[in-house]
Amino acid sequence: MSYFAAAVARVEGGWTADEVSLRGVTDIEEVADRLRDVEPDADLSLLFVEADDTYLVILRLDEGEDLRVFGSDSAYAEESRLGALLVGDLKTSVTGLEEVDEPRPSGGDDETEQPAVDPEADPVGDADLLADLGIPAQKLLALCAHEGNMPADVTAEICQVLGCVDEVEELREV
Repeated sequence: MSYFAAAVARVEGGWTADEVSLRGVTDIEEVADRLRDVEPDADLSLLFVEADDTYLVILRLDEGEDLRVFGSDSAYAEESRLGALLVGDLKTSVTGLEEVDEPRPSGGDDETEQPAVDPEADPVGDADLLADLGIPAQKLLALCAHEGNMPADVTAEICQVLGCVDEVEELREV
């Protein structure tokens, strides 16, 4: 299964971004170490792991400590070794998915209607990990569940809100 892993770190003066290789990692702490290595003095570091245009995992470190993880679908743990490593230990399914489905406007056309949450997806972990950055849990869940959104789209939307979208998009072009 192919993946793209982009780390963004907030430092004095803005954001830095770097692609991270997860080749050979053996546990989640090793992944956290690679995230710490991107910018050791960062007050906030995020790692976006997109796998096969299907799964997204977001890891967060505040001042290099207290790892928090969100996964768009627990099925990723069954699909690959990396998925098992990143989300396999996350036992907590994200609750409140029924609240993500916004009411459909009456008489609206298809373009303005919000799609229902994918009933097959089972988001896990800490959906609130970006709440203090302007992306509350319900918005993150809605982004992940929006029909047609790929993991790269969700990452781009999050990075747009954070102000680091250009840095991440440059990594994709390399």
